[in-house]
Amino acid sequence: MQFEVSRLRRAIMPLSLACVTLLAACGSDDDDETAPQPTPPVVTDPTPPAEQPKPVETGAWTTGDLHVHTYQSDDAQVSLESALDQAFDRYKLDWAAISNHLRLSARDHTGATLAGGSIPFSQGIAQYEVPFIKQQQAAGRYPGKIIFSSFEWDMPTHDHVNIGIGVDDPLSAKSMEAVAEFEYLFTNRDPNLFDPLLVSRLSGETRAYTTHADSLAALQWLRDKHPDSYMLLNHPSRYAAKYTAAQLREMHDLAPGVFFAIEGMVGNQMEPDRGGYATAYTTAFLPNRTYGGVDYLVANLGGTWDALLGEGRRIWTVADSDYHFRTASGLYSSGYAPGEYAKTHVWKDGDDMAAVVAGLKSGRVFGVFGDLIDALDFQAQGAAGAVHMGGELKAAKGEKVEVTIRFRSPERNNYEYPIESGNPTYVKPTVNHVDLIVGDVGARAAAGTAAYDSDTNPTTRVLARYTSADWTVDDEGYNVIKTTITADKSQYLRLRGTNLGVDVAGETAAGEPLPDAKVDFADNAARFNAINARNYNDLWFYSNPVFVTVAN
Repeated sequence: MQFEVSRLRRAIMPLSLACVTLLAACGSDDDDETAPQPTPPVVTDPTPPAEQPKPVETGAWTTGDLHVHTYQSDDAQVSLESALDQAFDRYKLDWAAISNHLRLSARDHTGATLAGGSIPFSQGIAQYEVPFIKQQQAAGRYPGKIIFSSFEWDMPTHDHVNIGIGVDDPLSAKSMEAVAEFEYLFTNRDPNLFDPLLVSRLSGETRAYTTHADSLAALQWLRDKHPDSYMLLNHPSRYAAKYTAAQLREMHDLAPGVFFAIEGMVGNQMEPDRGGYATAYTTAFLPNRTYGGVDYLVANLGGTWDALLGEGRRIWTVADSDYHFRTASGLYSSGYAPGEYAKTHVWKDGDDMAAVVAGLKSGRVFGVFGDLIDALDFQAQGAAGAVHMGGELKAAKGEKVEVTIRFRSPERNNYEYPIESGNPTYVKPTVNHVDLIVGDVGARAAAGTAAYDSDTNPTTRVLARYTSADWTVDDEGYNVIKTTITADKSQYLRLRGTNLGVDVAGETAAGEPLPDAKVDFADNAARFNAINARNYNDLWFYSNPVFVTVAN
């Protein structure tokens, strides 16, 4: 039995009853008639006491990017200083993770060629990246901003993953040493490139950098040695057959506190093949395209992400820039600057990277392209209280649960024409519709069973589609949707919104995003502008889910 839906114009608030206590004073046991007599019982006013004020919620929404490259990546064309300036000074992010490739590098953070030849990533981060960040912050630059040094690993038999080690003690010598240990153990770098003391210390450990089992060994090493680490799956469907649903389950079962996020809203959006998804454009490889700029694993309704959520797995989706350069040499284009087009919004309680990661783990997170929205409040409320994205509401069977969706769009986004001109178009992004998506939640599949390999959730569906006719605007300028559902079984709810109509040629069909086409013009300038226009005409946001759990 599926949820019943009704649209409400105002909230239905549950009433609570306060208990009234009768207090009696105790008299004396003394029989002396002159002893004080017992005080008569005091009866309190039967009116319930005033409702206690709600606890003040701490924390705030912040924006950031987990996937930013600089010259220290062999395929990037931007300095560390420029990347930070754009992230924080121009596009006003609150936090960012630099994530250069865990490969040999022939350049420093400014792009200068290293006189002695290529060096391991861990040496480059310790010798150039981290000192520059510390120097700039000590000089008063990027005040109040959180800068973290992570890396992008070529995961054996799979694709790229971002790894952050030492979020509790970032940019420290201890964390840099851990990065060097990871690089030694889980890449095929020549031991002669590393500190002999490190090589000696790790001589009893097995180096692992070839098989899927080696990938699991690296994940287990992070879990056991550095629990304050994370592993983010980058552009997972860019190439065919890089992950199976069983492998994703296996990784999450092994280290749910490390692998908890997928870059569903991928970067490299300025590529002709959106996101750099350049696998042959044939029917067989349609899962290896982006759909509205979103990886098929997340964009496919009832697909792999929904299959994982349908087991109650806390695996979230985020949006990143994967910034290497916007355009280069007048010939090539890659992606937008951090904060320019893709943003991950995270509710963060604290002022360091550990707080960012705690916010990411909580699931109170949403991703957006082109600033389609800049604020989202999505929650479910029942008798047990209210929960936000990533949270779990426990409800009795048949209980009415109120769902609230509040979102807001900014006055303009960063669309410029021509590209690289700095001329803003002052376009105000506008949401055409918001989908409330629901899927059933059942038991986790057991390893070795057919269900463990399943990459579908056939129960997932669009429960309701809302347009401007269905929402009101509150005093804070938020668009507000309220609906009531009946909790008949355990399910999750998530949101998807776009500026597009439900049937737009080449873009959507019955509300579902279509695979993105390649933009291929011979004239470079025309191609750049067409790619940019394609992206800003096709905007989406994706929330993470709210779980509603009904006891058996």
